[in-house]
Amino acid sequence: MNAEIIAVGSELLLGQIANTNAQFISKELADIGVNVFYHSVAGDNENRLSSVIQTARSRSDLLIFTGGLGPTKDDLTKETIAKLFQKELVHDEAALEYITNYFVQTNREMTPNNKKQALIIEGSAVLPNDNGMAPGMAFTHGNNTCILLPGPPSEMRPMFNNYVIPFLYSKMDVQTKFHSRVLKFFGIGESVLETKLQDLIEKQSNPTIAPLASEHEVTIRLTASHHSETEAKRLLDEVEQEVLSRTGSYFYGYDDETLENQTFDLLRDNKLTIASAESLTGGLFSKIITDFPGASSVFQGGTIVYSSALKQSMLKVPQSLITDHGVVSSQCAEWMAEEIKKQTKSDIGISFTGVAGPDRQEGKPAGTVFIGISTHDQTYSHSIKLAGSRKGIRERAVKHGFRYLNQLVKEGQ
Repeated sequence: MNAEIIAVGSELLLGQIANTNAQFISKELADIGVNVFYHSVAGDNENRLSSVIQTARSRSDLLIFTGGLGPTKDDLTKETIAKLFQKELVHDEAALEYITNYFVQTNREMTPNNKKQALIIEGSAVLPNDNGMAPGMAFTHGNNTCILLPGPPSEMRPMFNNYVIPFLYSKMDVQTKFHSRVLKFFGIGESVLETKLQDLIEKQSNPTIAPLASEHEVTIRLTASHHSETEAKRLLDEVEQEVLSRTGSYFYGYDDETLENQTFDLLRDNKLTIASAESLTGGLFSKIITDFPGASSVFQGGTIVYSSALKQSMLKVPQSLITDHGVVSSQCAEWMAEEIKKQTKSDIGISFTGVAGPDRQEGKPAGTVFIGISTHDQTYSHSIKLAGSRKGIRERAVKHGFRYLNQLVKEGQ
């Protein structure tokens, strides 16, 4: 089954909102083994939408539409599809009753155009809208299966999970199941990772291997198809072992895990406390770690010491160290980490100093970063070079800090 996702709405073409629906649907379809070969977007115009649908019908088995099911004149998705497939629009009594009751319960006037939302294409299976008014629908005509979904993600996503997935399973070979596993990596670029796995990717069949860059990270989705869950797991384990034999030093977790969450859990489970001294990152590390529930069991506190004077007064960084090495240095990072650990009586101290840019500092270019870590028996630092915007450099510096803490705790277990 080859799918095409068609989003309807001029606001998408104007850049007023992002097409997150297509991203969500593509991911969900990949999990059940449905190929998505095309994404299309059409504005609220019958002629242009008709042209998009005609093209999609000729190249895709499954057409999934989002948007254009509302009560206004520019909501014309189902009208256009009905005309192209030579079908009538009929009122769904259950949907009409639901819409009518909604207005009664909210003590609002129901204008005549709201009845339009209860219209469905004849012969369709109705997909209930548990979070809104306009129902979705699904029908098959010739070689095409069409699914119409509302545009608001809060309505579309639960409808897709609760009703579309079961509908698609009813159309598929239920003997074959698809099992996916996501491997997550940090500290390696997508192109480098793909190069290391190039031969595996080129000969992939079952399981498939799909690299994907995400926010400062890289993920690999492994997908195996088999009627036996045990056999599918064996296939995934086999490929995962080969992948990690080449890239294991950058691997940190699976599926929905994040580097930050996993590191926090490691610190908490090992009953380790931490404190931070931040210059370059301006409190970003503290913000992220205190976002987690129960942060007080791990995070003792932190300080933002942006100026050299404050580094001297609050963290007792010696003037001689600043004169000899500068504040953007491994020596300063190590002093900051050790001092914040002492002052807060923490198990671990971490510090961030560097140049976020765009200008140079102490003769060092933007992206020069030093991360200090102090434990009960040693103090050391990591020097890294980053590129990108000021915001990106700060975010990635913090992510590197979490990575070093992650490795530290795992090695100590």
